[in-house]
Amino acid sequence: MRKFLWIAAVFFLFASLLSCAGTPVREAAKVDMKLPVGNIEGSQFTGIRYPFKVAAPQGWQIVTQYPKFMVDLGYHPEGLEESEVFLFNPDTRSNVQIDFTPAGRYATFDQPKIERLVNAVTGEMEDEVKEHFGKDVKVTANPLEAVSLKGVPFAAKKSSSYQVKGQVRDQGWLYAFAEPYQIFILYMILEKEGSNERAAFKAILDSFEYIPAEKK
Repeated sequence: MRKFLWIAAVFFLFASLLSCAGTPVREAAKVDMKLPVGNIEGSQFTGIRYPFKVAAPQGWQIVTQYPKFMVDLGYHPEGLEESEVFLFNPDTRSNVQIDFTPAGRYATFDQPKIERLVNAVTGEMEDEVKEHFGKDVKVTANPLEAVSLKGVPFAAKKSSSYQVKGQVRDQGWLYAFAEPYQIFILYMILEKEGSNERAAFKAILDSFEYIPAEKK
């Protein structure tokens, strides 16, 4: 049985749609994969391999290796290994993963294109949930939202909600572009009595900042 291979499909879909022939719009981005992913000091992550910052809200943790419980939630290990940093609440198991990928030399971006690509994943998400948890699971697609991230010109997110063993999951994907990188933020919100995971997720997005090399 597949386990949320739609996450990998996100990467392949976007890469194929954006790698179009024509006139190059940028030099090929060079990423030194020998560099460490970044530093964590307290609740703050500062990227080294990719230039961004993000912070974990109160009650959450931030790590560079995925927590094992994410596999139990249905994520595929191979997809998790693509991400640079993970934020999670050990009590509720709500989680966020962030990945950067260099854009192709020919790929162009604007907000409408970002939003179209975010919408394009919705059907794949529903298919994967039903395959993993059963065809009777009701999956509700939530409205697409434009997102404001510091230092990022184009970003949008969308999620789908469904119930597993009586608990509602809000599983979503955020796609963004900041020259020369595509940015993927995948998340799962699991509410628990006394928690406010949606506010925590908003705090994570508010803390995110892309810092171009010349501004370091």
